[in-house]
Amino acid sequence: MEDKSNNFTNIETVRVKVPPFWPDEPALWFAQLEGQFSLANVSADSTKYNYVVSSLEFKYITEIKDIVKNPPKENKYEKVKAELISRLSSSQEQRVRQLLTHEDIGDRKPSQFLRHLQGLAGPNVPDDFVRSLWAGRLPTHIQVIIASQPKSSLDELATLADTITDVIGTSQIHQLAAPPAPPAPAPAAAPASSEIKDLKRAITELTRQVAALASSPRTRSRSKSGDTRWRRRSRSQSHDDAASEAFCWYHRKFRENATKCRAPCTYTAENDKGSH
Repeated sequence: MEDKSNNFTNIETVRVKVPPFWPDEPALWFAQLEGQFSLANVSADSTKYNYVVSSLEFKYITEIKDIVKNPPKENKYEKVKAELISRLSSSQEQRVRQLLTHEDIGDRKPSQFLRHLQGLAGPNVPDDFVRSLWAGRLPTHIQVIIASQPKSSLDELATLADTITDVIGTSQIHQLAAPPAPPAPAPAAAPASSEIKDLKRAITELTRQVAALASSPRTRSRSKSGDTRWRRRSRSQSHDDAASEAFCWYHRKFRENATKCRAPCTYTAENDKGSH
């Protein structure tokens, strides 16, 4: 009778298909594993515990090595399940923080990126928030089209965004979405060496001509004669001005044609002729 029981147990062992462990979704992995236990009629706590421990890779079993080294006498499976989920799962707060600050579309399709954000957000984050966050991180040209469809559902928008990506191409969309690089400043044009040489020659020639003109005898002669004439005119003008100051207003104005005179006045026709 005992041999038959052992044979039955061996048949159950063969029937259980343990899926590869999913460290990002440990709770989902346990749910699938328990489905296999149910199909194989495995209910013993020790059997389920042993399946879990034997299926974990080294880097994951080290997360629960304290339990593996000293397992509880009862509910070993439930204990290892609870600790793996607790220690490997990100908290809701960490998921939302990652959702807000670190996630970008990368090479994913818009619908794949949406599902990724929904997975990070979990059931407690409103769909409107996820929709706004998802749309805001799409390439600019897709954002414009998404914004023109306010009544479409989130699934419809994801399908539309995927269609745009397929038509235009992912790489081209990302190039269109990227801000254009600022143009490089044009280097200042340096004056040509020939222009500088021409300018120096012109300045030298102009300086020579001015110096030659200043030292010319004719120039000095004209300058001296001009000074002499100016001094003569200046002395004559000064004399006439002094004489006129002694005349009254009428004689200064009308000279010999004045019909009135007001003292003091020294005007005489001879004086007037002499002043000229």
